[in-house]
Amino acid sequence: MGSGPAPVGDVVVYLGVGSNLGDREANLAFAVRSLDGHTSIRVRRTSSVYESEAHVIEPGVEGPPFLNAVIEIATSLSALQLLYFCRRIEIQTGRPAEHEKWGPRTLDIDVLLYGTMKLATPSLLLPHPRMAERRFVLEPLKELAPKLFVPKPFDATVDELLADCADVHRIRRVNSRPLTGLVSESDLF
Repeated sequence: MGSGPAPVGDVVVYLGVGSNLGDREANLAFAVRSLDGHTSIRVRRTSSVYESEAHVIEPGVEGPPFLNAVIEIATSLSALQLLYFCRRIEIQTGRPAEHEKWGPRTLDIDVLLYGTMKLATPSLLLPHPRMAERRFVLEPLKELAPKLFVPKPFDATVDELLADCADVHRIRRVNSRPLTGLVSESDLF
């Protein structure tokens, strides 16, 4: 896992990963290894792993807790190519191609930010439209990039989004090491 600047032509991307079925940490580790194994993707850093309550559609219905993290990558893939590759990784962990929205899952990979791109397609919206509502995204993202500016519709830094986040679901850091024990930039000093 590299820690230097992205090569010219690569875009810095932030991915949110989560799992609440099976071996949750192994599922997250599989995502990191799969991303880093792609010839057009370099995993730069990963956040610590956080555990959070499941967000559900029906009040009173509880799901198993999630493990979540954020992965910073550099890639030459287009945003849609990256999305499709992430979907293939999810399916490899046993997640059905067609799945229940907000339901339990072995692995969920969301493209949160693709550089400063704003995009609206039927399959991908950038920046991720609900990231500011989710403490389980903002806490690990703040760990990696607190001053990162998130473009419209947010027009705020990650710190500012977290300060304004109304999400009341419990979240706790499970460990302070990067996901899967891969070396992060902060571990080098």
